[in-house]
Amino acid sequence: MSVNNPLAPLLADGRSLILDGALATELEARGCDLSDPLWSAKVLLENPTLIYQVHLDYFRAGAQCAITASYQATPQGFLRRDLDEKQALALIAKSVQLAQQARTDYLAQQPQEAPLLVAGSVGPYGAFLADGSEYRGDYHLPQAEMIAFHRPRIDALAAAGVDLLACETLPSFAELQALLTLLADYPTLGAWFSFTLRDSEHLSDGTPLAEVAALLNNSPQALAVGVNCIALEQVTPALRTLAALTTLPLLAYPNSGEHYDAVSKTWHACGGEHSSLSSQADAWRQSGARLIGGCCRTTPQDIRAIAGQLAGR
Repeated sequence: MSVNNPLAPLLADGRSLILDGALATELEARGCDLSDPLWSAKVLLENPTLIYQVHLDYFRAGAQCAITASYQATPQGFLRRDLDEKQALALIAKSVQLAQQARTDYLAQQPQEAPLLVAGSVGPYGAFLADGSEYRGDYHLPQAEMIAFHRPRIDALAAAGVDLLACETLPSFAELQALLTLLADYPTLGAWFSFTLRDSEHLSDGTPLAEVAALLNNSPQALAVGVNCIALEQVTPALRTLAALTTLPLLAYPNSGEHYDAVSKTWHACGGEHSSLSSQADAWRQSGARLIGGCCRTTPQDIRAIAGQLAGR
């Protein structure tokens, strides 16, 4: 069986694909209290219609791919809310259905030839720990345990019909290895892999990007590689590093330009001149990025600006 690659036709002739922006911080901006280990997955329980509305607003802004609200949705996390595995898997499936419904409703209003995608978010084990370790990668599980952690969510996302997986905010080479081993059990399902970084040449756990690229270059299920949830100024150097290491399409969806304190779980303005995503989107594209969007603290307005900046390219 061959891997389904929904990105290939959309990226043909060097075109760009516009990703969506932040989900969790956008939900916070609309009144949700996410001071909870479940983070955005909490809203799947409490106000799923709002997740649908955020997805719809991103499609209206020009996004061509919605990333599901499953980043921090795992049976292990929902167990803390006294939900059993069946209930947890139903909520993970619901995260897909909300994005799919937003896509259906948007296309009913604005028909178009190019397909819109739904990517199933697979956050790292560090996100489940809710201690900021997705930015450090300083957690260690035997591979079998890491696979057992990720399998139920990927099962649910695949069964719900995602177009591809978004294995995102990964800080750990060992976790990447576990995910690639697990994906062999889903031979038609492809994924993009997006990482947090220590610097422009290393994952957060210190692994050289050269090792990361070498592993992904040999995986038919790796559809794209890049960075997310990092500072704006880190993006271009990281893309230049990756461009020299792989022919896979590159992706970038960084944070808004503010600094996140993983200990206090608060955002702070950075010193110096504040840049916007749209002001740097051209530079990212010139550095090799073909999938471009936003992560924490970005908004539909940011995605609209990127879509306008990259229209027709």
